[in-house]
Amino acid sequence: MATGRLVEVYLDLLSQPCRAVHILLNCAKIPHRVHTVALRKGENRTPDFTRLNPMQKVPVMVDDGFVLTESDAILKYLATKYYVPEHWYPRQPERRARVDEYTAWHHSNTRPHAAKVFILEVLLPAQSGTPVEEVRLVRALSQLDDTLGKLESMFLRRQPFLCGDDITVADLLAVCELMQPVGSGRDILLDRPQLQSWRSRVQSAVGDAFDQAHAILYAIRDRRQAKL
Repeated sequence: MATGRLVEVYLDLLSQPCRAVHILLNCAKIPHRVHTVALRKGENRTPDFTRLNPMQKVPVMVDDGFVLTESDAILKYLATKYYVPEHWYPRQPERRARVDEYTAWHHSNTRPHAAKVFILEVLLPAQSGTPVEEVRLVRALSQLDDTLGKLESMFLRRQPFLCGDDITVADLLAVCELMQPVGSGRDILLDRPQLQSWRSRVQSAVGDAFDQAHAILYAIRDRRQAKL
């Protein structure tokens, strides 16, 4: 492993991709420093952060002056540069291609569909002070259910993790997205035992890093439930 400096990461742990990066850094014990960028406070729009990432999005990684701004690229860079256990991003071409296959699919399927449920149930009502738009929520849940079916049939099948017998960065990206609706108290895997078992395997594989990354989401859930 490269030593002598810290990887700098700019994260908001309410962001699903930021949690995936956070988990990998802690599991792989890559020396790093976290800079919190609170999206809800507009800290991603400050002049300093905009100079770092003109797209004003998190996560951002800075490694010895090298700036990277997409979670998929950051995860794969860290796994390659810092010689983490090979299972995270396998070097064998076919196994690596399976990870790339999922992560390419992820950004137009798992990510937007799980995120939309959280946006409709938590973010929009909090920002506007209006009730949840039930018609839009039902449609979003239907789209998400279709995505969950594809996760089971296309990727998980009968193997323990999305891309084979070992956990990879693909599992981190996926599980952090599928946890997001927990912020409203909704477990979207309630009727999906196959995916529930997969989530449990991911949690076991990453240990305390899972709950550390999701603490802010649990807090939102608990505050909402206390008001009911």
